[in-house]
Amino acid sequence: MMATNSNLTKFGFAFPFGSPHVSRTIMLSELSALLEYVNPVDASRATYIRAIVEENCLAKRTDKNRIISKRYLLELYSLDPNVLLFRALLYFWRRDSVSRPLIALLCAYARDPLLRASAKYVLPLPEGSSVTRQTMEGFLENLEPGRYSPGKLASNAKNLNSSWTQTGHLAGRTMKTRARAVPTAGSLSYALLLSYLTGARGRALFSSEYVKLLDCSYEKAVELAEEASRKGWIVFKRVGDVIEVLFPNLINEQQLEWLREQN
Repeated sequence: MMATNSNLTKFGFAFPFGSPHVSRTIMLSELSALLEYVNPVDASRATYIRAIVEENCLAKRTDKNRIISKRYLLELYSLDPNVLLFRALLYFWRRDSVSRPLIALLCAYARDPLLRASAKYVLPLPEGSSVTRQTMEGFLENLEPGRYSPGKLASNAKNLNSSWTQTGHLAGRTMKTRARAVPTAGSLSYALLLSYLTGARGRALFSSEYVKLLDCSYEKAVELAEEASRKGWIVFKRVGDVIEVLFPNLINEQQLEWLREQN
């Protein structure tokens, strides 16, 4: 059973009315620079904010840009190790560097409604399909006719197309086409965790919207889950068609209690 929004916010999911994509992308380069600069895995939210605003670890030219960058990174990723979504992001980010673009996407997707909406356009496209700013604009306008001014619509579309390019779902600079993302064990593990938190169990974990974000077949997802289990990142058990996935390294007792209440 799908968890309610109020339950999911305890884990770090977010359901705001607005979106960072009105003026930013998923900010993969900024997130990478920040996590490279702030090394301690248990660094506080205040430490991340200080690194961005006071220490200018992102090399922004103005104080205003520092403040804006801080705001949108918080909205996309929370930057709070007490929040499970961010703590898990750090866990897999440090263990599977190849997965970082998809790990960032998964976290941002769980927190940004406009990015979630745009997935309904991007993911079903056949590989090689053309994606332009105008086609994304048309999709967004059809979702909520009249919500955005022409300027905001163009900005949203441009930023969303850039985000999906950063994650490997689109390819090209000016002329973009649908490509295939390349999941690895870290991104698949993170996707399974997000699925688990929303109430999926067993085989359903492997057909969730989060696994679909990775352009990952069921067979490939099982293969990557087995790899992650061998590495000790998750616990994956399969007996015939019965599957169990657990996350002892990530979900603490308080969060287990929330999950029991949720179910």
